[in-house]
Amino acid sequence: MDYKPHVLLDEPLKIHVGHTRLHESLRKHLGYLVLGVICLSVTLLAFPMRALLPRALSKRLGRRLVTHTTRAYLHFLARMGACRFDLSALDELRDAPAMVIAPNHPCLLDAVMILSRLPDAVCIMKAELVNNVFFGAGARLAGYIRNTPLRTMVQLGVDDLANGNHLLLFPEGTRTTRFPVGAMQGTTGLIAKKAGVPVQTVFIETDSGFLGKGWSLLWTPRMPITYRVRLGKRFEPPRDTAQFVCELEHYFQSELAHAQLPDFPVKAPPT
Repeated sequence: MDYKPHVLLDEPLKIHVGHTRLHESLRKHLGYLVLGVICLSVTLLAFPMRALLPRALSKRLGRRLVTHTTRAYLHFLARMGACRFDLSALDELRDAPAMVIAPNHPCLLDAVMILSRLPDAVCIMKAELVNNVFFGAGARLAGYIRNTPLRTMVQLGVDDLANGNHLLLFPEGTRTTRFPVGAMQGTTGLIAKKAGVPVQTVFIETDSGFLGKGWSLLWTPRMPITYRVRLGKRFEPPRDTAQFVCELEHYFQSELAHAQLPDFPVKAPPT
C-alpha cells in the first residue's frame, strides 16, 4: 500500500449522497456490515498464517495485514461520506525508533486510525477483545498484547519495544469518561521506564460522540464525522512512574481543554 504523508482521507464522494437521517442511518449500518466482513476475512486468513508460518514472520505479516485492512476501511468510510480523517501527522512516526505511543481515547475508532498508519505498531488490548470472535484471530496473529495479567502485559510490552517496535497504549485504560480526558493509569510510565524509551503523546479530536463511552450502537450520528490526529510532546523515559503519570495527565488536560471534542460520557444525538 502506498503511504503518502500529504494525502488525507477526506476525498470528495464520486456519487451524490443526501444528508437526510435515512441516508445517515444507511451509511452507519453499511459501515458496520463492511467492518464485519473485513474482520471475518482477516480471521479466515489468520488461522492458516499462524499455523503454517514461523511466529516472527506471522506477527510481522499480521501487523501489515491489520494496517492494510484498517486503512482500506477508513478510505471506505470517507468515500461514502460517513467520516473525514486527517491522520497525516502520524506519518512522522512511521520510521521513528521504538517508543510508547500514548493517545487520548474518545471513541472505538482510535486504535483503527493509528494502526492504519503505523504498520509495525503493537497494540495493548482489553482481554475480551483478544478473545472476541471478530477481532481475536487477527489480534493474536499480529501479536497484540492482552491487558491482563498486568505483569505479563508489562513484560511483553517491554520485549516488543526492545525489538524496535512501537507500542500503542491508551493511558486512560478505557475510552474517555469525562471531558476532556479521563484519569491516567501508571502503566504507560512503567513500561516506558523499564524499556528505557520515550513516550510520544498523540491527540485525537472529533466533532461527534460516535462510539464514545456510553454511545449505543443503535444511535445514528450526524455525518460526516470529522477526526483529526495531531502529535504532542515526546517525553523522555520517566524515572519516577507516579510523578510521570501526574505530569502526563496535567499535560493532556491542558492540551485538550480547548480541543474539538464531545462531552463525556456521550449522549444520544438530537433527532
